[in-house]
Amino acid sequence: MNIFRLAADSAHLVAIAILLAKIWMTRSCAGISGRSQILFLIVFVSRYLDLFTNFVSLYNSVMKILFLASSIATVYLMFVKFRATYDKNHDVFRLELLIVPAFVLALLVNHEYSVMEIMWTFSIYLEAVAIMPQLFMLSRTGSAETITAHYLFALGSYRALYILNWVFRYYTESFLDPIAVVAGIVQTVLYADFFYLYVTRGNYSTKSQHSIASINYYYKIDSSLFGVDATPLILCLDYLLEDFFYHEPY
Repeated sequence: MNIFRLAADSAHLVAIAILLAKIWMTRSCAGISGRSQILFLIVFVSRYLDLFTNFVSLYNSVMKILFLASSIATVYLMFVKFRATYDKNHDVFRLELLIVPAFVLALLVNHEYSVMEIMWTFSIYLEAVAIMPQLFMLSRTGSAETITAHYLFALGSYRALYILNWVFRYYTESFLDPIAVVAGIVQTVLYADFFYLYVTRGNYSTKSQHSIASINYYYKIDSSLFGVDATPLILCLDYLLEDFFYHEPY
């Protein structure tokens, strides 16, 4: 294990600790996307199906247990203990638009056609886009608490550090996993605009509108697409392609 992986795992644990502390200390999950947390739980369950059948190292097993336990705890706090504070009116991103494509892609592009390998690959693809409901929620509310900004920054740092880990392993071990690398790059790109705002503008104000303005550029999608009123699937690609090529002047 190299320093980049250790730093990445540490950043991931810090992000989780920030999130759990925020929910527990404020007795509220306001500003947190429960849908993103459900996706992360699906990611960890799918990835760690081999927890009791494949022992790699004590470190590896402990990290698996920590990620699974913390994800379960987060979902429990949001949907059971503090469910009254959950903002379901703004957390409306349709999960099937992420889960179904990720699973289909895992069936088509994987290292080995076995249940464990397909589920692992599915978890990699899904993790790359699991933060989208959270970012979309921020674009709808137009504000973010400082602690939520810290959580997202730590989470994005974890993935960025993993890219450095892959680069290091490629040059020292000649090892490269194209599936993990491509998915990791996609995930990092989703955080790129948030990183820029975090670094250049500092901590977010609770009522700040301009802090989320640039995120709106990436998630400027008709709310009906992700809301209760379902948009026909045939129109989804038109919306997404239009948003992809649209450039909003500063």
